[in-house]
Amino acid sequence: MRVLIDFIVALHIIGIAALLGGFLGQLKAMSAGTARFVPGMLHGALTMLVTGIALVGLDQADDHPVNNIKIGIKLAILVVILGIVYVKRDEEKAGKGLFAAVGALTAANIFIATLWT
Repeated sequence: MRVLIDFIVALHIIGIAALLGGFLGQLKAMSAGTARFVPGMLHGALTMLVTGIALVGLDQADDHPVNNIKIGIKLAILVVILGIVYVKRDEEKAGKGLFAAVGALTAANIFIATLWT
């Protein structure tokens, strides 16, 4: 079971890397006002959602304690990110504020995951 959980964690990290990498790759374009939500950002967020749900289920099945408040906050943040990226995915340009909000929410999710014990 531990190997499966570790594999899902690795996929979760790949998802967050895709989301954050898509954001960081567009920083120069954001300052020019031409940033857009790339498909990798949507796919990364969806990967995070699916693997996050799987991790919670596997942890509970393996009798590991799950902090439901932490998971709920992380899920709420991810749903907001997904909503923004999904709705704006076909637009040629994303607003600076909205694009920066996705980056900030992604960073917040990372900090909650790592610092909240």
